[in-house]
This record gives sequence, structure tokens and C-alpha cells, in this order.
Amino acid sequence: MTRSRPGHTTWLTAVAAGCRMKGREDNDREGGHPRHPRRIHLGGDIAAGMRRWLLLLLCLASPLQAGSLVVPTADGEEILVITHPAAGERLLVWFPSEAGPQTVDVWLADQLAQREVEVWRADLLEARFLPLADSSPPQVPAGDVAALLTQALRSGKRVFLVANGRSAIPALRGVRQWLLDGGRDPRFGGVILISPKLFVRTPDPGETAEPFPIVAASNVPLYWLQPDKSPWYWKLPQLLPVLEAGGSDVYVRVLHGVRDRFFFRPDANEEEDVMRRRLPELLRSAARALERLPRRERRVVALKAPLPAIGEGKTGNTLKPYRGDPEPSALRLPTLSGKSVDLSELRGRVVLVNFWASWCPPCVHEMPSMQRLADVLRDTPFEILAVNMAEPPEVIREFLDTKVDVDFPILLDRDGAALKRWRVFAFPTSFVIDRTGRIRYALFGAAEWDDPGIVERLRELLDEDPPMNANRRK
Repeated sequence: MTRSRPGHTTWLTAVAAGCRMKGREDNDREGGHPRHPRRIHLGGDIAAGMRRWLLLLLCLASPLQAGSLVVPTADGEEILVITHPAAGERLLVWFPSEAGPQTVDVWLADQLAQREVEVWRADLLEARFLPLADSSPPQVPAGDVAALLTQALRSGKRVFLVANGRSAIPALRGVRQWLLDGGRDPRFGGVILISPKLFVRTPDPGETAEPFPIVAASNVPLYWLQPDKSPWYWKLPQLLPVLEAGGSDVYVRVLHGVRDRFFFRPDANEEEDVMRRRLPELLRSAARALERLPRRERRVVALKAPLPAIGEGKTGNTLKPYRGDPEPSALRLPTLSGKSVDLSELRGRVVLVNFWASWCPPCVHEMPSMQRLADVLRDTPFEILAVNMAEPPEVIREFLDTKVDVDFPILLDRDGAALKRWRVFAFPTSFVIDRTGRIRYALFGAAEWDDPGIVERLRELLDEDPPMNANRRK
């Protein structure tokens, strides 16, 4: 493995199919974890108060000897920690995502304990009676994580924080607080991130995505596990320079063929099931890689902005007026059928440009309604261009043969270049181009495209006068 230099990134890869070894699969079956773990999702203030009992029940579900401890915070609150002891010299402090504790967390902890890696599971949201929502993890006080880290280091073991999804924000803020409080224990090894969600919110199309200020203010050893079937995969080029500028050493391991939440998705496919079984070893490998980094003094980086308000993400599935530059970026791509389509040649028509992927459930959900929309507007100057995100043609063909039946063009963005030019942040994202070639509407997330309100707006655009040099429909 190549050693990461200070403030630099080292890239690694992991392929789910590469672990199809009979011995490993048999051992994992003996661990007793179901292929599709049941997702635990409780919402509201009452649920937040109940999660402590839920954690204790999950503790009892462990086939190994699990225990618990209570870590006090600086302001008098208490954090319940479920412990999975092990004889080795490593300790992972596990923070679940904004979705809350999962049954798979117990299995992962037991698998790691069998590999002589101790695990502490701490529900940061439960300690503060916060609901299970994207907006909750950034509200966790930095001192809570700093207190957990301090307590874990008293074990005498090498300590690593593991943060999934939105919990990356309190993890990074907590390490910074620990450094501010004078934390310099060389046994702290760093933070392992799984599909971290480091942006304040998902921006509307045309807006700029802003990382949390803590991203630029982090100076910590990091190991990033990132599925490639994820919108966050495409944001790595934006985030890595920000982390490096703060002094963070970053390993990036791309997990090929799987989606975010692959290890606790109720709809996990075979590749994701295989990668889930690999996750305990991937986490242990991450800790070993961070241990090989040279120890050095970590300066505290100043926060350049206050903690911003947390966006709740998507607020509706209707067309919104586009607020970015109305002049669309170039879009000239091959189609699945072998032809080529150039958006600039479609001036005079209303065009729906939709960025999608077959692994994206909302994309799959909306495609039948897109076909119904195409049927409704078939005798008008209206076009749909469905831009696929870097999937192999054979995968797309199988998807179209078995999942949906559409007759509009499927464009192939083989390297994601169009996605970057159009500043697509989430899947699906759609743009509506008017007859003059300007972007008029956009939205991210799935829509019912044959909804009467959407059809009416498109007909209004179709009724507008075309430009004098409009291309005729062929």
C-alpha cells in the first residue's frame, strides 16, 4: 500500500466480487446475520427516548459477551455505550448514521471482536433526544464525541472513530474539540468514514453545494470507504482538496458495485451482500493503514464560518423555476442504440434532460411516468433525453429489458463528464429546456411526470413561439 503524505490522498479499490471465497462465506453464515437485515427506524421525540432501551435489546442480541457503560458529557448528559470487548490492541468507536442503530451493527461488532478488535457502539442522537433525520447529527455537541474519545483512550488501546453517513460531521467536530482541549494522545489513530455526507444540504439544480465548515477545519488521519454507486462518489474531487488543505491525510477506498448503506439496505443485492460480509475485514484493514501513517503534531485549524443552518433536503417533487445560468452546458453524447444526440440541435423543441442510474430507486420509480409523459406529448415538439451515469451498456440494456419499457433516447455519459458540467448533485436530477434553448425549470428527486400540473407547465412552454432558427423535427 502506498503511504499517504501529509495533506494528501491515497486511492485504493475494493470489488465485491473479489471476496467470493467459500471459506469466508461459510464463516459469515455461521455468524448468524440475515442476508437482508431488518432496518430499525423510529421517529419523533418519543422514539428518541426509547432508543436507549433499544440499544440494550440489541446488546442482548449479540451472541458474544457484550456490556455497557455510561460516558458523562461536559454539560451533565449521559451517553450510553454498548461494548463488545476483545483481547486485541485496537478499539473502534462506532457512530450509526442518521438512520439510527441497525441490527447489522451488532453483527459487525461481533465479527470485529472475533478478529480481536474491540467495538464501542454509541448512539449520539439518543443521548440528546434528537430525531432520526439528516438535520440531527450536526446538532450533536462536539464535546460529546470528545468525551467518548477521551474515555476510549483510557482503555490503553489504539482508538479509531467510525462514522457512517451524516455522523461524519459530529465525528470530525469532536476530534477538533478534543485537539482544542489539549488532546495529544498518540494512540488516537484517526477516523474511518463510510459514505460520509459532508455537504450542508442537497442544493437545488443550478445552486452550489457547500461543504460543512468542519471539512476545511479538519486536520486528522482519515480513511474513506466510498461506494461508487452513489452521488457522493462524484463529489470526491470537490471534497478531497478541502480536506487536504486543512492538513488531513486521506485514504480513499472505492467500493465498486455497491450503493450507500449497502450493509443495511433492505433491498440489498448480491454484490452488496458480499460487500457487507467483507466490511469487518475492510474496517480492520482501514485501522491498519491509519496506523502506518507517521505520527505528527496536529494543529487545530480555525473554523472560517459558523455552523450553517441545516437544510432538510428535498421539499417537493414539482418543477421549480431554474435559478442558475439559463444557458445549458454542452450535451453531445452517444445513445444506447449507437447514434449521437446533440442538445444544441434540438433548439425549437422543449427538452427534458434527466440524469439517472439503474441503481437509483427514485430513478427507477419515475421512469414509467416519463414514458407516459412522452406518450401524452408525442405529437408535439417535445423530447426526453435520459442521461445514464457511467454504467456499462450491457447493464443498461438488461435494466431496460427487465425493469422498465421506454422508447426515448438513453444517452451514455461514460465518464461522468456531462454530470460534472451540468453540476448534478443528486439522482435523479432533471432540467426542462424551452424552445429557445434556455433552462426554465429543474428539480432533483423523482417526480410523477404525467402529473397534470407538470403537463400543463410543459404545454405552456410548447405554446411559446420558437426561435427563428429553430431546427425542424426530423
